[in-house]
Amino acid sequence: MAYEVEKSEEEWRAELTPEQYAVLREAGTERAWTGELLDEERSGLYTCAGCGAELFQADTKFDSHCGWPSFYESVRPDAVELIDDTSLGMVRTEVRCAACGGHLGHVFPDGFGTPTGDRYCMNSLSLNFTPDEA
Repeated sequence: MAYEVEKSEEEWRAELTPEQYAVLREAGTERAWTGELLDEERSGLYTCAGCGAELFQADTKFDSHCGWPSFYESVRPDAVELIDDTSLGMVRTEVRCAACGGHLGHVFPDGFGTPTGDRYCMNSLSLNFTPDEA
């Protein structure tokens, strides 16, 4: 698929930290309970760490007790791309940034008690957070 933001692997490596590159470009996963955005509770906007595209509003974030930042919906349905992922011997739904194709995490239908019933389980390394101005 062609993305709005296209860069060479060399450009991605130059712009991202090695840890961000492993997650965003190689579909890696940060260790549970280690992400710097896990306990972020301020109002604001979460964007793609690779390209800056708007992904999630802070008011859709909830504590799912899974070890990664969780949201019940993206800012717009077309902000993320959902892809069947059959790696690890199971069927999951991978979530990618629709603007650059960066791997963000996975979405699961177990967001009990949320308006959508979904749990977008995201890697902190794939996101940037900008708090609302007070």
